[in-house]
Amino acid sequence: MRKIFEIINQNLARLQFLKNKESQSPILPIITISREKRAGGRTIAHMVAKKLGRPWKVYNKEIIDEIAKKEKLEKKLIEEIDEKRLPLVNQLINDFFGNRYLSLSRYYKSLVKVISEITQRGYAIIVGRGADYLIPNALKIRIIGEMEQRIKWAMEYDKLSRQKAIEWLNKLDEQRDKFIKDLYHHDPKKAHHYDLVIKTGPNLSLKDATDLIVRLAKRRFKL
Repeated sequence: MRKIFEIINQNLARLQFLKNKESQSPILPIITISREKRAGGRTIAHMVAKKLGRPWKVYNKEIIDEIAKKEKLEKKLIEEIDEKRLPLVNQLINDFFGNRYLSLSRYYKSLVKVISEITQRGYAIIVGRGADYLIPNALKIRIIGEMEQRIKWAMEYDKLSRQKAIEWLNKLDEQRDKFIKDLYHHDPKKAHHYDLVIKTGPNLSLKDATDLIVRLAKRRFKL
């Protein structure tokens, strides 16, 4: 019985510690965008950033991977963060992964660390890389697309035949699902992970999607 009370007291102390942390460090605005390939997710992210204006920035897969690989780029990112918030980087990682973080590959460790650092910079739109699972207070958006529209855009922008476009899109969908399941142990297709799921296509344009996200972001973050 004594051990049970000790565990309860330890958990209460930890919750109070986190509560104090949150009161000292206000939550910064972050938007995460999970997307299917050729559904317009990256384009929408840049359109949202343009509408919201400075200091908003877009971080896509390529940018995050590049920062994770190069120490000088990560150092530049850290310089944009209030030093009082830096301890929250490790807290964010520990809260999600716990001891499992130690068993992650070097690449995965670098990746989630950079995403956590971007979070503490704030005013960021993070496209892909499963950021929506790691950041509890982000505005979480999922962009999917009408399959015919995705095929059409793949044929147009990637210069593929219709059959090749279908095969390519299906393969990328599988790869992205596997990445999320391997690293975060979640299924990206489940709608309850997100605040808003948008299906782009003939009935809902990229501009429509952008306007929805901007309106929601302004309300959520009181911009």
